[in-house]
Amino acid sequence: MSPYTRPSIAPQVFVDADGQVIDYGHRWSDSPPTEAYSVTVHPERYAPLHAVAAALIDHLRLTYDVEVDEGAHVVADLLVAPSWDVPRAVRVRPRDPKCAALTFVFTAFPGVIVHAGLLHDFPYPLCGCDACDTTWQREADELEEHVFAVVSGNYSESVERRDGEPAAWYQVRFANGSSGGSSSISTVAPERLEAAAVTLPDLPSGWRPWPLRHAAEA
Repeated sequence: MSPYTRPSIAPQVFVDADGQVIDYGHRWSDSPPTEAYSVTVHPERYAPLHAVAAALIDHLRLTYDVEVDEGAHVVADLLVAPSWDVPRAVRVRPRDPKCAALTFVFTAFPGVIVHAGLLHDFPYPLCGCDACDTTWQREADELEEHVFAVVSGNYSESVERRDGEPAAWYQVRFANGSSGGSSSISTVAPERLEAAAVTLPDLPSGWRPWPLRHAAEA
């Protein structure tokens, strides 16, 4: 089985209104200007994320013991419906129910939203406005790192009460350390919380690593 390789992406060049090349990722030496917030002049710079997500899906399908389901219906896996059109959506679900599934939702922004496990969505890019000044390469790094953390069993979820309010928590253990976060319970449908209440207590150490696909099936 071949290791994952990011697809080759042709260099992109974008210019501003004066015809000057925009050096995304290095635009602001200080705080971004106010007018850069909530504005994305060249959202198409994130289009390579679609190619990266497609390559990840193909790699997961060929490498691990999974079921792949593609179609508009899997967009419902997201906690919140995307505000952009969805040209493609794919769920990759390990046959072992103790492994977290991944759903890739391609948006027309263009970007990718990944639903991992039961209770969390992870968008790439998170914002994408000119003030954030991220590059598709940085977003792809984070997307790949997150996907393989889930696949390797370095992802856990829980529903906990902190400061008196319930919240859905997650932890991702990356090679360079851990990352944690939470989402509001108000975004989680009651039936999802019920499913989580049944499943997550049996996973005190987190979701399990994905089993490999048998060579005869490859």
